[in-house]
Amino acid sequence: MLAYDFPLLSVFWGLTFFWVGFVIVFAIIWVFIDNFRRTDHGGWAKAIWAMVILLLPLFGMFAYMVSKPSHTNTL
Repeated sequence: MLAYDFPLLSVFWGLTFFWVGFVIVFAIIWVFIDNFRRTDHGGWAKAIWAMVILLLPLFGMFAYMVSKPSHTNTL
């Protein structure tokens, strides 16, 4: 209701939701690419992680990031 009284606030919330969605999609794509770049697990593990990330994107992304060993972090 408040967004309709103040059009600038409507623009703010629209841009906020857009960027949050963009960041989530970018993070999912980044995790998907990182899965295939890893050399410490084989093809079946990569296939299983890819299916988890594709079927349950947010849960798969967070599960992958938590379960990834610390020595494979590049950042």
